[in-house]
Amino acid sequence: MPLTWTPTLDRALAVAARCHAGQTRKDDPTPYITHPVAVALIVSDFTDDEDVAVAALLHDVLEDVPPSVYSAADMIADFGDRVTELVRGVSEEKTAGEETPPWRERKEGYLARLAEDSRECLLISAADKIHNLRSMVSAHGRLGDDMWGVFNAGPQEKLWFYGAIADAVAERLGDCAATRELRRAVDDVVALAPVR
Repeated sequence: MPLTWTPTLDRALAVAARCHAGQTRKDDPTPYITHPVAVALIVSDFTDDEDVAVAALLHDVLEDVPPSVYSAADMIADFGDRVTELVRGVSEEKTAGEETPPWRERKEGYLARLAEDSRECLLISAADKIHNLRSMVSAHGRLGDDMWGVFNAGPQEKLWFYGAIADAVAERLGDCAATRELRRAVDDVVALAPVR
């Protein structure tokens, strides 16, 4: 079902745009706000729950924006406990401006939480990863194998992580649109990986 725009979604977009102002995607100068918008659009293919779409727009705010700019308390005040819990559920264990744990440790923590997360968190995570993977295919079209050098981890590590998410989503949600789209996106990137 297509995303129906509401005043709440409009407020969430304004917050996300302000919080991500000046940020760009890893692989090109595209403004970062395009990513949460894409995630919200993708997740709207899987659910018509407005809170899930709002959380999709805000999904990177708590891990990428310093609390002095926008905190969990701000999010609760603006959008309520449920949206904030959904955003927390799909956030890595890191705080903007503080020392970040190693890549593998962060990803293993994310996967451990995903095993316990709500169905709604799984849908947001799937939509997030689908957009990331589609962006990787697009970047590979521009950069070829140099695309892999943009990331904090090599091709095999990236593919391990995305494959593990696809497995977790499939195990928890079964055969559904989110599972199928995520698996297809993973397979598309696997086909681009350099031969070891």
